[in-house]
Amino acid sequence: MTTEDEIERVARGFCERTLPKEEWTHGAHFATALWLMLRRPDLVAERDMPGMIARYNESVGGVNNDTSGYHETITQASLRAARGVLAGLPADVGVAQAFAALMATPLAGKDWPFAYWSRERLMSVEARRGWVEPDLRPLDF
Repeated sequence: MTTEDEIERVARGFCERTLPKEEWTHGAHFATALWLMLRRPDLVAERDMPGMIARYNESVGGVNNDTSGYHETITQASLRAARGVLAGLPADVGVAQAFAALMATPLAGKDWPFAYWSRERLMSVEARRGWVEPDLRPLDF
């Protein structure tokens, strides 16, 4: 996803629950979060995205339970990270520019949360269902 149009297509597809499951990638999560933050002032990503993700997962045949589907700690940490990236960019930044800036950081790797949480803590039912503070180091964004 390199253009505003590509990101908007993915984000709208997510919101409308028409995005094919195989397109709901790590990058698509971040691109959608940034799009919501920059283009949908009627929504608060931290409040609204959890339910949106859960509903999207179900719409593509997924299950949100204690071992799969929606994960609260990863979602909220990712949203904090996205806001951290946005805070370092000009106020009029485009979504594609913001996405490129985010993907130029360690956040581009799917395993970035393990710099902050042990695998055991992050993969716990507690972390999946609610916010759990990092146990390795504080979030730095």
